[in-house]
Amino acid sequence: MFSRPSAQPSAPSRVREDMEAVAALERDAQLMLRVREGDEGSFALLLNQHRRPVAHFLFRMVQNQAVSEELAQEVFLRVYRSRASYEPTAKFTTWLYRIATHVALNSIRDRKHERGQESLEEEVVEGVGRQIADLQPNVEHRMVRDARLQEVRKAIDELPEKQKAAVLMHKYQELGYDQISKALGISESALKSVLFRAYETLRARLAHLA
Repeated sequence: MFSRPSAQPSAPSRVREDMEAVAALERDAQLMLRVREGDEGSFALLLNQHRRPVAHFLFRMVQNQAVSEELAQEVFLRVYRSRASYEPTAKFTTWLYRIATHVALNSIRDRKHERGQESLEEEVVEGVGRQIADLQPNVEHRMVRDARLQEVRKAIDELPEKQKAAVLMHKYQELGYDQISKALGISESALKSVLFRAYETLRARLAHLA
């Protein structure tokens, strides 16, 4: 009926089986499996590799540098605390951004009154706005470019929370539909609908920039 304890695979055997399953598939998952078994060095490698892009994602979500740094620490603290239950059932980045999205949305709901004024981004959403060609930048060109980027940033920030997170992961973090849908806890078809509505809203609001 129940397997005898002696028949269960040992922890090292379980680790070997898990690592064989993800070998040549994803280095990050292998590192996280080592973290699960107490390897602090592997956690340091994951932190070094992913902290900056996660912090950038969080900054775009909350628009406050200090808050985004705090949230990045919270994300990786949750990753570390969840190490014992980690299973490589999806890409590590899918799991990581699911945590980051949850932390960011909670922060937005808790801190709606806090809106930091941060430096403008050098990126725009593809198909929504175009940067002015600026081979020999001057003050006027920079002012116009910054104004356009500010409008794009503001338009993205005004999207509903789930649409905003989907756009940022899709265009800025360049995650695939499968990863984003899992991070948001929705189906791929639902994600496509979310992105369609988001981009239609952005095109309407930023039509004057085209």
